[in-house]
Amino acid sequence: MRFNCNSWSLNKDQHLLVKLAISILLLGFAFRLLLFRSNGFAADFQSPMFGRQHVQEPDFNPPVTVGMPENEDQVPLDIVIEKCDLFTGDWIPNPSGPIYTNESCPMIEGHQNCMRNGRPDSGYLHWRWKPRDCRLPRFDAEMFLKLMRNKAWALIGDSISRNHVQSLLCMLSTVERPVEVYHDEEYKSKRWHFESYNFTVSNIWSPFLVKAAIFEDNDGVSTSEVQLHLDKLDKTWTDLYPSLDYMIISTGKWFLKAAIYHENDTKVGCHICPGKNLTELGFVYAYNKTLHYVMDFIANSKHKGLIFFRTSTPDHFENGEWHNGGKCPKTTPAKEGETKIKDLNRILRDVELEEFEKAAAKAGKNEVNLKLLDFTNLLLMRPDGHPGPYRQFQPFAENKTAVVQNDCLHWCLPGPMDFWNDVIMEMVVRG
Repeated sequence: MRFNCNSWSLNKDQHLLVKLAISILLLGFAFRLLLFRSNGFAADFQSPMFGRQHVQEPDFNPPVTVGMPENEDQVPLDIVIEKCDLFTGDWIPNPSGPIYTNESCPMIEGHQNCMRNGRPDSGYLHWRWKPRDCRLPRFDAEMFLKLMRNKAWALIGDSISRNHVQSLLCMLSTVERPVEVYHDEEYKSKRWHFESYNFTVSNIWSPFLVKAAIFEDNDGVSTSEVQLHLDKLDKTWTDLYPSLDYMIISTGKWFLKAAIYHENDTKVGCHICPGKNLTELGFVYAYNKTLHYVMDFIANSKHKGLIFFRTSTPDHFENGEWHNGGKCPKTTPAKEGETKIKDLNRILRDVELEEFEKAAAKAGKNEVNLKLLDFTNLLLMRPDGHPGPYRQFQPFAENKTAVVQNDCLHWCLPGPMDFWNDVIMEMVVRG
């Protein structure tokens, strides 16, 4: 058998030409496909003939803040957004309303259950908080519970903390109803457990954060001055502190009450104590001392969890205060600048911010994760969010002109306080 070398050479050339043609076609098809799928390149070509060429230089600049559409929940999650001030923003219309109701959540305390108590308007339920410069995702109860698997939270402070824990529980109960597993004798400190996630939420009653003997009933009527020990932390929360993964610590308004101050087990002065032969030191003295001691404890604690310190909240009493006829008749949010913070609220906040700043530097050196929750301005614009006369059940059922006590300090649930949880979850996720 003879081997035809010329024939083999010709076939080889033909095969090579065919392979080359196929390769060119495939390469062209791939390149064209790439063009259609790339918006960045497509904008740079004037025609299919590629009349001009453009080579994009690498971008070494930091990412810029992306303007968000009104329906920000639809923004793709892969967009890079700078961190922003979550506490500066506006209340915008929220037609969908709250994710729970007073009927779907049994954990709302009577005084904050405005709908059940007969509040006739519902507009206050249809606003949501939106920071001005960035995206704030809505609170995702299921995601939060997954993040908190095998964790322990505590909200430590006064009745505003109790108000907040009810808001958080109501939002989480849209996924799973928690079981109350503990309460103290007066039902002021409580703990709940989410069984599917082995997650606990505690409300720890400690209105001063330091040791205090309080002689006051549930309506705020006192029979004697508070005995306040400014140099002894309240063991109600410090004993549990090491076992907590997350906590929100706050205080504030209780320091405005009449009190006798102790240091080193000795009376050193007071606030509003005529006839006691004690030096009038004023509440600012006690607040400074207390917060310095609390913050120093936290900053030096070596705690490995996440600790939030929350500023005190503003009230909206008009034409009086809690016990002398003050009211809060507004039914819509205020715009920025329309409502000014009261002097007492401003003084408390100034002390809080000063002591937090001093502690934050020390906490950072000790690797303690201490963050600030400054909801003052967020709530300052919500004079419509309080129970007002509807802190009690059907106050005008028998007499439409009845004179009743108004609550312009706590917050209706559902209500503005629910959006604290949006901000907190975002801070938790960011780390």
